[in-house]
Amino acid sequence: MIDRQTVEKIKDAANIVEVVSEFVALKKAGANYKGLCPFHNEKTPSFIVSPARGTCHCFGCGKGGNSINFIMEHQQMTYPEALRWLANKYHIEIKERELTDREREEQSQRESMFIVNEWAGKYFEEILHEHADGVAIGMQYFHSRGFRDDIIRKFQLGYDLPDRFALARTALQKGYKEEFLLSTGICYKTERGELIDRYAGRVIFPWVSVSGKIVGFTARVLDSRTKGVNQKYVNSPASEIYHKDHELYGIWQAKKAIAKEDRVYMVEGQADVIAMHQCGIENVVANSGTALSFHQIHTLHRFTSNITLIYDGDAAGIHAALKGTDMLLSEGMSLKVLLLPDGQDPDEFARNHTADDFRQYIEDHQADFIQFKTDLLLKDETDPKKRSDAINSIVESISVIVNPILRDTYIHDCAQRIGINERTLINQMNNFIRNRRSGTATSQQDSVPVGTASEPNRGAQPMQPVSPQAQASKVERMLVQMVIRHGEHVIYENVEDEDGNLHNLSIAQFVKYSLDADQLQFGNEVYNNILAEAVDRCSYPDFKSEPYFLHHDDIRVSRIAAEMATDDYGLTGKKEDQPLNEADRRQREENFTEGLRNQTQHLLLDFRMDYVEQHLKDLMDQIKAAASDMERLKQLMEEYRDMQDIRNKLAKQLGNNIIV
Repeated sequence: MIDRQTVEKIKDAANIVEVVSEFVALKKAGANYKGLCPFHNEKTPSFIVSPARGTCHCFGCGKGGNSINFIMEHQQMTYPEALRWLANKYHIEIKERELTDREREEQSQRESMFIVNEWAGKYFEEILHEHADGVAIGMQYFHSRGFRDDIIRKFQLGYDLPDRFALARTALQKGYKEEFLLSTGICYKTERGELIDRYAGRVIFPWVSVSGKIVGFTARVLDSRTKGVNQKYVNSPASEIYHKDHELYGIWQAKKAIAKEDRVYMVEGQADVIAMHQCGIENVVANSGTALSFHQIHTLHRFTSNITLIYDGDAAGIHAALKGTDMLLSEGMSLKVLLLPDGQDPDEFARNHTADDFRQYIEDHQADFIQFKTDLLLKDETDPKKRSDAINSIVESISVIVNPILRDTYIHDCAQRIGINERTLINQMNNFIRNRRSGTATSQQDSVPVGTASEPNRGAQPMQPVSPQAQASKVERMLVQMVIRHGEHVIYENVEDEDGNLHNLSIAQFVKYSLDADQLQFGNEVYNNILAEAVDRCSYPDFKSEPYFLHHDDIRVSRIAAEMATDDYGLTGKKEDQPLNEADRRQREENFTEGLRNQTQHLLLDFRMDYVEQHLKDLMDQIKAAASDMERLKQLMEEYRDMQDIRNKLAKQLGNNIIV
């Protein structure tokens, strides 16, 4: 692991203008630099690099961050890989933290397994391209599938000789240890102690991880041998470096295209991926028949939130399109489905169409998943029980969607499509949400029920916490922006606590104190973490909020900070650095502090008002649903009047008319 001191040295050395200039032609624009965004196609430059802040930001697509963020995004690297890239650029020696004996042993084993896999991959490739049997058998098979030589090289395809002892014999002769041939699964051992090649006589598809390392292999028998063969495909067994449900076939070759296109196409098999690449569509991966896992979704989410599932239009394809989709929705992915015509799979369709034709077909025929599921399950269905089951399935899928606005839009659209009262669907959706939340395995992505906000306490009536999964409002973003830009700035001096002690309150501390007093929190958990960390760091005399968060180790935090340091939500700006006498300097300081204090107070009032308004809407929905339950109705009406009183008091403080 890279030690902390070296990480800080890399951060200090990295010059954002120099780093971005490696990939973007920049021109001076005042105190900043400007160029064409490398993350999306544009004709007018909207990509701004700020040397003062050490950040870059595109006003077109919103991407940017500090030097590390930029390299991670542009080169599709992990955090450690980006640090090493920058260290190499600035000739900084990487000093690794001293590992424990156990960590050193585990690292050594993993590295040895990667080395053996890398050798095996080259061994299979060499046989395919240079051995007579490889050219005559393996290459002939790939050519029969329509694969070009450049595509075969791109995916590092190979062939393994039928001799079941050849690979182990060659590996041992070259000094590779038996234990790693076994731990990677390339070989297995018989009862007689013989090392047997697992993939003998098959064509080879290496699995390359997102970081470019071969983690495993899929081996396929040739077409002439598939009849009567129990295992058409043989995969590497699970190991320290390979878990099939963690990997996506083609992710290494596709990751840059996925980020650039801001969409990924998911297909079923390796041949589908390869054929689409050959067709000219590169933002495509396959899960190769395994059930979609959260690991795979999280990998894709690093590059895009938009996914289109592409399957053939037969029964098996439709079944595949319905599998695992609720997991994608629950993770915040925007999901579409495309079924290909006439039972064609993506491999066949890609071989018979140009990239432009394929893209146009996708554009014309891909369907939003909820609409796809509604049309599929309810088309021509008249049986009441089957319709009820289908509607339940559709509503359950909607219930896992994180974005409450999108969820409500789907419910409204679904009600109109199927002719059922919207309130009935909302109630059923909330039942699904409650059942999940009361289960033993509650996901962090559980949605917030519509119309079921927690009831406020009587008496002082502190407001109840907003769900961490609720969508962040503009006011919330402005409050967090205030904390990031000016969190350390003291806006109240000599505030007395309950014990009679005097304290100064910074913006971060005042925001946290105010929210805690009403039992409120931000809807975005990362925002809550930023606030808590700013409050903690305010005890350090040299803490400066903006540079601290711009260069934060958590990539999510530094990206948010970079966006908020650049975007203007109308917050008070930085003080002008111009020569002033002492009296003028003091007056400017007081004016600046007063402006920050007034703006922070107003934002907190707006934040409370947003909460109260939403809670009133939720209560009104519950009142409508409880029309026949007089006792419940009376309770809800009392609570509604209490919340109206709170709203009216907030309105007065905000200078608005009293709302009745």
